[in-house]
Amino acid sequence: MLRAAIVGAGWWGKTLVSAVQGKSDAIKFVAATTRNKRTELEPFCRQHGLAMVDDYEAVLADPGVDAVVLSTPHSTHGDQVRRAAAARKPVFCEKPFTLTAADAASAIEATRKAGIVLGVGFNRRFHPSMAELKRHIENGALGAIECCISEHTAGAGASIQPGYWRADPRETPAGAMTGIGIHTVDTMIHLFGRITEVHCVTARRAAPHVDDTTTVLIKFQDGMSGLFFGSLTTVPNYRFAVYGASGFAAITKPGLDEFRYAPKPDPKLGHLAAMQPELKETPGFDTVAAELDAFAAAVASNQPHPVPLDEVLHGVEVFEAIVNSAKLGKPVAVG
Repeated sequence: MLRAAIVGAGWWGKTLVSAVQGKSDAIKFVAATTRNKRTELEPFCRQHGLAMVDDYEAVLADPGVDAVVLSTPHSTHGDQVRRAAAARKPVFCEKPFTLTAADAASAIEATRKAGIVLGVGFNRRFHPSMAELKRHIENGALGAIECCISEHTAGAGASIQPGYWRADPRETPAGAMTGIGIHTVDTMIHLFGRITEVHCVTARRAAPHVDDTTTVLIKFQDGMSGLFFGSLTTVPNYRFAVYGASGFAAITKPGLDEFRYAPKPDPKLGHLAAMQPELKETPGFDTVAAELDAFAAAVASNQPHPVPLDEVLHGVEVFEAIVNSAKLGKPVAVG
């Protein structure tokens, strides 16, 4: 049983703890630390049996903590990962991993030199629907891939208040990118490989203090294109669709619960012929628990976490290009 400390026990840090505490045979949280007032964290710690620790240094020095899980402001990730590496403690870091490629490369190198496991929180890779989509792409069921389109929306942006770190554009540049868009970037890299160019447009449509709407046109190394739309201030929704010369496939619903595949109609039967779509549903699958269990398994076996670090680094390179594109108002090459 891997004994972990949660560093940054805000709403998402608490979500990470709640996903596995008392449910997992591989990992349990034993300690917590936060920048917020201790009184705000005390009830949660009592409920989940966590020791409250004063600061990150105390967590790293605690022999009763085997690994750290970071759910902290994005700009702090690189330094915190390097400090975990210096302390020889495996580290799981929430996304976005860092805000710049240079910071990401330095942090990754530190963990490699220290010989510790580094996991990054791209939990959507672990969903059975994502595995189905990847299988259909790789087995040729879709034929030559022409385009992918992602729609990923949430509704919490309107409640972000001044003073909260997520309202700071230095922590959350390019609108919806750090909150949800970074997941789409990772999905695209996971499914289709390297990205060479991006063109991002952001807007402030409903949130009072932050840019809330982001659209990104993407060019892949193999020539295919992709499109991402994200919003922080509308009805929560998720759809990732892939169009191929031989068929269509999509993951739908906010929890990625539904996978659909439809082959291209037989031209001999006419364009109105029924396509006999394939539908697979996996309701209630907990991707957060799955990614943390995978992290614990990687530590136990001293094997890499399932999210490859070269893809994590490339994702930060793409993210950085998207941010620059939003600032410049034109396409930007990646890397």
